[in-house]
Amino acid sequence: MKKAILAAIALATWTTWSAWTTPAGAEEPKNSPETYRLLNLFGDVFERARADYVDATTDEQMIEAAITGMLAALDPHSSYLNAKSFREMQVQTRGQFGGLGIQVTMENGLVKVISPIDDTPAARAGIEPNDFITHLDKEPVQGLNLEQAVEKMRGKVGTDIKLTIRRGTRDPFDVTLTRAVIQVDSVRARMEGNIGVIRITAFNEQTDKSLSKAVDKLRADAKGLQGVVLDLRNNPGGLLEQAVAVADAFLDKGEIVSTRARKAEDIQRYNAKAGDVLGGAPMVVLINAGSASASEIVAGALQDHKRAILMGVKSFGKGSVQSIIPLAGHGAMRLTTARYYTPSGRSIQAKGIEPDIEVKQARIEEAPAAARRGEADLRGALDAPKREETPAEGKAPERKPPEAVPPGQPPEAQDYQLQRALDLLRGLALFGAAPAPAPAQAPAKTRS
Repeated sequence: MKKAILAAIALATWTTWSAWTTPAGAEEPKNSPETYRLLNLFGDVFERARADYVDATTDEQMIEAAITGMLAALDPHSSYLNAKSFREMQVQTRGQFGGLGIQVTMENGLVKVISPIDDTPAARAGIEPNDFITHLDKEPVQGLNLEQAVEKMRGKVGTDIKLTIRRGTRDPFDVTLTRAVIQVDSVRARMEGNIGVIRITAFNEQTDKSLSKAVDKLRADAKGLQGVVLDLRNNPGGLLEQAVAVADAFLDKGEIVSTRARKAEDIQRYNAKAGDVLGGAPMVVLINAGSASASEIVAGALQDHKRAILMGVKSFGKGSVQSIIPLAGHGAMRLTTARYYTPSGRSIQAKGIEPDIEVKQARIEEAPAAARRGEADLRGALDAPKREETPAEGKAPERKPPEAVPPGQPPEAQDYQLQRALDLLRGLALFGAAPAPAPAQAPAKTRS
């Protein structure tokens, strides 16, 4: 009887959620006899585990674990957020949160670093993209899901945690970090002669406003702005609307990005408004394997419109859209609902953005190929769509951070990629690229 009740509740919940999330006029998922049989299977397993598992568990623990497993099996970026995790995520997108300052995912049961955040405990300790965290305070992370691992890394400000790191072919080593309040100043800017350097570390709710202030500061500091380096290295992404706003700031017209979901009619396109905040000044965008998601949207749009020259190495390749769906009284679910496409119709997913000029960061020795990973290497990652699935409709024309060096990069004087970007812009200035005038159309843009 209990099993039947559980199956009925699960079906009713699924039917209600499907109706709520399916757009009006779209075809709703149909339930079949097989659906009922599988829900009965769920009820059987739940009741047996509830009655016979060696330790007592609560219904909430078991149901949440089932939901977590269901979503995690879809792809690396879909997940369940309990009420606490959901609150923390909301705080993080506002630009302030507690912890170590590290963006992570799960791969093969280990915590994989996407990117540390500038000027945080993780960055200062030398944590690098593609590092694997195998132990937390000597306890293995195997068996934990991503939310559980992140919760263990967070804690009271001022307390220490020991991470065991596996990096490439090196022997594992320990790093002790002190937890801190992480305040993400996502945009920093400074001048290198007459060239501005803008470093964006993440895309949170304040990024577009901070970018506007940074550009104003550069203009005030410069006698004539000959060009700008936009540094997106090790930027793990963030809010879609902020990526659109940043790309829009440098584009005068045209498509920025499109998102394409399961149904062809659900394509969404985001277009630039009139006005370029740099007045057409030359740009170089720096990217690397830690540049993901929103960073790739900006880089792809500027590359497709020939607004900027991309320099560095291929980006991470996270081209999927996650929708946050609140669940009343139970946190939220993060569900992959679409893929990103650049203005020319290129999918970012599992492919990344290739730079126009490849410049590897100068090091004494190059990391082994096995250590250079991206979205395509994650277990369960979405496949890159076939070319016929990505028609280009209205193709675009074919074709160091200010105060802190990006984590894992050498000191500023030895930041080879940044120096090459500056050299390129200086060369363009020598051959006729005039300093940028004040953009007359820029005020036409609106910022949220």
